[in-house]
Amino acid sequence: MKRIPLLLAALLVAAASGSAVASAHGGASTARGAGAKARAARATEVVLHHTSLGSILTTSSGFTLYEFTRDHGSANSCVKIRECPQVWPALETVGRPTAGPGVKSSLLSSIRIAGGASQVTYAGHPLYRYSADSRGATDYVGFSAFGGKWYALGASGQTVK
Repeated sequence: MKRIPLLLAALLVAAASGSAVASAHGGASTARGAGAKARAARATEVVLHHTSLGSILTTSSGFTLYEFTRDHGSANSCVKIRECPQVWPALETVGRPTAGPGVKSSLLSSIRIAGGASQVTYAGHPLYRYSADSRGATDYVGFSAFGGKWYALGASGQTVK
């Protein structure tokens, strides 16, 4: 009988410690982290969006997707460059990425990147988002950073400049 209260006390201490750690790191960031995990639990959808540059690939939320000219083959070069993954995060997926209207599912695939995540590729190009982008923006198409250029892609996998 004394073991149950001791076990219960140990569980309460562990739960309180976890709450303290979460509070120390900011409850809002913990909530955002949980939301990000929930969104990542489903396959990523790539869609075609009409812009002033023409039709380009975007996320289902309307954020422009980019290719990095420094990538060779279907390998992510950004992940090897200091601070690049924070500025240009890989478009990740759980499961096979899906194609929205106008996007060719035969050109969609994924590759493994550092940490074991899967990055979406299109026509062999690893796809990235720009961390400071706003929905529907194309201001960073053709931007030079981290030793290469960042371009959008069209439905056939061609570079859009």
